[in-house]
Amino acid sequence: MNVLPVGSEHLARARLLAAPGLAAPVVRSLERIAGRPVERDGGVPQEPYVYVGATLPEALRGDGLLWFHSVNAGTDALLDAGPWPPGALLTRTVGRMGERIAQYVLAWVLADCQSVPEFAAQHTRAEWRRIPSELAYGQTALIHGTGRIGSAVAALLRACSIRTVGVARTPRELPPGFDALAGPDEPVDARWVVAALPLTGTTAGYFGAERFAAMGGASFINVGRGATVDLAALERALHAGTVGRAVLDVLADEPAGPGDRCWRLPRTVVTSHSAGITADEDIVTDFAACLRDLTAGRVPALAVDPARGY
Repeated sequence: MNVLPVGSEHLARARLLAAPGLAAPVVRSLERIAGRPVERDGGVPQEPYVYVGATLPEALRGDGLLWFHSVNAGTDALLDAGPWPPGALLTRTVGRMGERIAQYVLAWVLADCQSVPEFAAQHTRAEWRRIPSELAYGQTALIHGTGRIGSAVAALLRACSIRTVGVARTPRELPPGFDALAGPDEPVDARWVVAALPLTGTTAGYFGAERFAAMGGASFINVGRGATVDLAALERALHAGTVGRAVLDVLADEPAGPGDRCWRLPRTVVTSHSAGITADEDIVTDFAACLRDLTAGRVPALAVDPARGY
């Protein structure tokens, strides 16, 4: 996206609307940053408007929408809800999510090396048995997704002397945090495979039978989007041993009920979409950054291309 969709003259007179569920401290901060009151009555203004929230009400998907700032990092649900209003800017909140998700991935990588799940299971059985550990040093993590989150994950793993290989569909400059790049189907002998992909038309079901079969017993950690994974294919791979262990922070259908098959996957831990929870300060910081860019006539770094989905 290289065309600025919001003119500063329109932005200067736009009304500022916020979703009813937005926390009061966030609303006060938005008012201070924008220099105008935030409206939360749910009405549809006739003048141009800016909206901040998690979802965009259908009534507000009209010509008056100049800019929607999502309080979430993922925007696939917004775009799946219907055609995006022509000419409206879409930005997202990332904040310190990369750091949080990177720490989450590192925690499970180290837990893998130290056999934490096995020791926890032994504890419940009051069983004393030594289990060998392994060093993370010198091992390889293959990371699908080389954007902000993937780069943050790579940088933290690399700081622990883990070799980081990013997956890119086309040749490109080496992103921050990575030691090397590989093609989507290029063989890489990895100890961990990390999924940090957005959900788009090309990534839905991306991790299927063939990719799982090629993992060679690696542990699989998904911090991207649940629908990028064929859960049935993952289950078969876990039973076959081509995937050694799985950590799933995201699922295609959330929340998972007690009878969901995800709870019965062998050697798998499911966490409740909690690896990178957005903080209120993230919303405020990223909205302010986008507003500064727009005021200066720049396309915000956090802008989403609706046609691409990220």
